Amino acid sequence: MKNYLFGLLLLSFSSFAQKPFGKINTSLALDTLDASCGSCNFKMAKKGCFLAIKKEGVAYEVKGTGLDDHGDAHAADGFCMAVRRARVQGKVENGFFVATYFELLK
Repeated sequence: MKNYLFGLLLLSFSSFAQKPFGKINTSLALDTLDASCGSCNFKMAKKGCFLAIKKEGVAYEVKGTGLDDHGDAHAADGFCMAVRRARVQGKVENGFFVATYFELLK
């Protein structure tokens, strides 16, 4: 019984952590891009773990939402372990991708 309750608790935290960030703006393009940890998987120069996307072959650090806002980064399917797909809106400013919407896809 304890394992069952623990599983339910873990599942509820997992689904809560992966809710989309922001709201879709119908006047902006909605892109489906690769998202991951910039240092672990995109080999960006900045030290430490941080959320990044790849747009048109270029990796950008994401501002507006973070690595741990979308689940455990070090889980088997987390950003530090895998490259994931995400639906995003935003724009590149000063070398960063400033996100106004970010939804991690399953």
